[in-house]
Amino acid sequence: MINFKEDEKLSVLNHSCAHLMAQAVKHLYPQARFWVGPVVDEGFYYDMDLGDEVIHDEDLEKIEKEMKKIAKDGKKIVRHEISRAEAEEMFKDDPYKLDLIANMPEDEAITIYTQGDYTDLCRGPHVDSVKDCRFFKLLKHSGAYWKGDKNNKVLQRVYGVCLPTQEELDAHLADLEDAKARDHRKIGKDMQMFMFSDLVGSGLPIWLPNGFTMRRILADYMMDRELNSGYIHVKTPVVANVRLYKTSGHWAHYRDDMFPAMDMDEDEAYVLRPMNCPEHMVIYKSQLHSYRDLPIRIAEIADDFRYEASGALTGMERLRGFAQNDSHIFVTPEQLKEECQRVLDLIISVYNDFNIKDYRFRLSLRDINNKEKYFGNDELWEMSETALREVLQERHVDFYEAPGEAAFYGPKIDVQIRSAVGHDVTMSTVQVDYQLPRRFELTYIDENGEKQTPIVVHRAILGSLDRFFALLLEETKGVLPLWLAPTQIVVIPVSPDAHREYADKVIAELKKHKIRVRMDDRNEKLGYRVREAQTQKIPVEVVVGDGEAKENSVTVRRYGSKEETKMSLDDFVKAMLDEIDRKGK
Repeated sequence: MINFKEDEKLSVLNHSCAHLMAQAVKHLYPQARFWVGPVVDEGFYYDMDLGDEVIHDEDLEKIEKEMKKIAKDGKKIVRHEISRAEAEEMFKDDPYKLDLIANMPEDEAITIYTQGDYTDLCRGPHVDSVKDCRFFKLLKHSGAYWKGDKNNKVLQRVYGVCLPTQEELDAHLADLEDAKARDHRKIGKDMQMFMFSDLVGSGLPIWLPNGFTMRRILADYMMDRELNSGYIHVKTPVVANVRLYKTSGHWAHYRDDMFPAMDMDEDEAYVLRPMNCPEHMVIYKSQLHSYRDLPIRIAEIADDFRYEASGALTGMERLRGFAQNDSHIFVTPEQLKEECQRVLDLIISVYNDFNIKDYRFRLSLRDINNKEKYFGNDELWEMSETALREVLQERHVDFYEAPGEAAFYGPKIDVQIRSAVGHDVTMSTVQVDYQLPRRFELTYIDENGEKQTPIVVHRAILGSLDRFFALLLEETKGVLPLWLAPTQIVVIPVSPDAHREYADKVIAELKKHKIRVRMDDRNEKLGYRVREAQTQKIPVEVVVGDGEAKENSVTVRRYGSKEETKMSLDDFVKAMLDEIDRKGK
């Protein structure tokens, strides 16, 4: 997927096409006035006020037709620099442009761009001619509050995309169709994985049986990997006293992203937790520790809550209530780098199990020009940032630095994944934290019998289970590998009455090995039931009839294939167990 905002040439082309669209709209709707037409990751849009007119789906084709006519005419796009007084006179009847002019710095040059009979206020730059914008497509339309303020008028927003050639445009539109088919919200609905309800609340997912089965598999997988890596698991409350978050610093630095506090009485107030590091600090502090005890790796599949803006909510990718695969590792200074390397090893190993290959490492640092966003002193920040930079350098991996992306208490390594639908998603994180251990007065006894402060490594592998779940659905289009599928096998008796007994035997043998299996013994034709299993994207179909019952065998068909294989029941069970154990590799 293309990011039009990041590509300079495509950004200029798409901004120019936004002006082409505005010119066409002005021809069709002479009363139209325009707010802004920026380039966004997916292309461009323009916000417009059409008075009493409303754009409908069928109107997009009409606007496209007029755009093609203008582009064919091939007028040059000409830049002019004018004075503020000239700009105010030129747009005196347009409150939207006058507002833009009023908010420009006094020393900023004001420029306009003219193409034939259309002139627009714009900083530019633009392509040379409207003819350069002839390979475009209008994608959708929606309403948008002027300036994003719900108290203002709703303008009409039309989105589009423009590319240099028809071939590139066709390829991109095909990618967009593929992305639609991969949208986890559609797949999740079709496969009955999860749902949302306004009555329950925005951004609060309800896991349906199929989805919860997959969520449990992910949680069990991750907890088993952690146990094998020396972690201990805990469970902590989803609400806590506000005093806990005042101690940690979240109340001062993260309060706007938290749900409002619940006042219990004069002295007590509780709040839904946004993350669970403070609770893990309390667990560590509950006992005395020697340097011989460290590292201590506390892990949890934790339910957390953040008050995300409604406009930021995106299916399971961005929620208000979600589960984190979280851990906090307490180390001595001598153990820090080695432990961070162990975490990176675990991340890469897990990604291999899920066949994730398209990812980058980002070193997220604080913004030194905006230090009030963070707490702690410069020395501790420099120590933390240096440690993580050296971890990446010593591992000889490519990474890039991102000032301003650090947590308020420390820097982090973020693993950025480009999803199948083109989203840049932060999945795993490794954070070095000298700050919270000091705020909670955590200690351990060193080899000289002296009290020392541990360093904490904050770590998430799958990140949010919900977001990882969404990523998997989009990567696979819902065609999940055998080990992850909610229903791994469906057993279909040729005759629901005559062959049910043998089908029950097959199911019992599979369930004995904890394979997730069900029977389709509906009173429907065999072909219909086979096609239904394909529609439901069940990895393996087993058909049993007279021959299979007599030979103690099964006829096997895989999802997406028309080939059938007959094999003994014992060999089939062994093959399934081996594939599950190998995770399809």
